[in-house]
Order: sequence, then structure tokens, then C-alpha cells
Amino acid sequence: MFQFQLFNDIVEQARREIVEAGYEQLRTPQEVDEAFKRKGTTLVMINSVCGCAGGIARPAAAHAIHYDKRPDYLVTVFAGQDKEATARAREYFEGYPPSSPSFALLKDGKICTMIERHEIEGHEPIAVIQKLQAAFDQYCDEV
Repeated sequence: MFQFQLFNDIVEQARREIVEAGYEQLRTPQEVDEAFKRKGTTLVMINSVCGCAGGIARPAAAHAIHYDKRPDYLVTVFAGQDKEATARAREYFEGYPPSSPSFALLKDGKICTMIERHEIEGHEPIAVIQKLQAAFDQYCDEV
């Protein structure tokens, strides 16, 4: 029982961190479809409970958005937790295998680029921030 509660606490902390950073949680396939139909740019953070999500990806997600250019929308799905929502989101990431944590940048619901786990794990948060901001430079408008 203790391990189950500990895991739930970790999941809730991971959810809280990304929501406090300004990301909208998408927990159902319908929420994913609605969010991805919006006009403009959408950054999707595929969250997870692994160490590289907590130590690298979520901090990068929080800090990268403080930039001259940024996506119109910030959303997140939680791999391993909101499985149906995550599966639906991955349907939009054509050409990219499932990867978590990761980031996808969409424009008008179409994938522009993705930062996959292998580009996050083992890297410093600043390197991921720089990758995100380079994508913002390429695909997003100034704030």
C-alpha cells in the first residue's frame, strides 16, 4: 500500500509541476482533438514519471517559454497515466515513434518537429531549453 501511495504522490507532483508552469492537461482523447484543432502553434509536453522527465524535461518546459517567441498554446499528456489521451496525441506525431518524455510542436494541428527522449535523457536542461527555443524561432510568432 505504501508503494502505491508513493507512486500516486509522484504522479501528482509531476502533474502539478507542469500545470504550474502553465500547461493545460489533456486527459481524454476528446480533449486532445479539441486542443490540436486550434489554429496556431501548440507545444505538447509528453510527461512521464522517469527521472529525466523530472530532472530535465519538466524544468526545460517551464523555462523555455520565457522567450521572445513562444507557442500559442501549451498542453501536456501523461504517458503511462492518461493512456488513451497519450495514444491519441501520438496519432498526430506522424513519422515519430512513441517517446516519453518528449516535446512535439504542432502548427494548425500538424507536426512541425519533435524533441524525443534521446534528445532529453543525459542532457542538461539548458540544452533542451535551447532546442525548444530554436523550434520556437522557426515556427512561432513573437509574443
